[in-house]
Amino acid sequence: MSDPIGDMLTRIRNAALAKKKTVVMPYSKMKERVAEILRMEGYVTSVEILTLGVGPSLQIVLNYTGNQMPVIQEIHRVSTPGQRKYAGKAGIAKVRSGLGMSILSTSRGVLTDAQARQIGVGGEVLCEVW
Repeated sequence: MSDPIGDMLTRIRNAALAKKKTVVMPYSKMKERVAEILRMEGYVTSVEILTLGVGPSLQIVLNYTGNQMPVIQEIHRVSTPGQRKYAGKAGIAKVRSGLGMSILSTSRGVLTDAQARQIGVGGEVLCEVW
């Protein structure tokens, strides 16, 4: 697989469109950190590491509103393996005028756009969520 983060986002997007409760994918530390950010921001309910089978897996429980609409309206990859997108500390754009968020890989770890602005660091823009 050439883009594990892109695969993760596609699995989440497809599960949300199909109104699935959970989505399971191969585990990596980067995927776990992105999923934890989504949990902290309220886009997913829980994140769990499963150790059944050949290797560890990451299980994400999706969050839905009262009328069964997914909280994640859109999630897409910004920086791809073929074309990396970076943003300096002053160039981190707000997603949907602050209604969404970006997830960045910085020298201080994987952070949301608001956290990166507060700390004053830039980095690779992994994805945008709203």
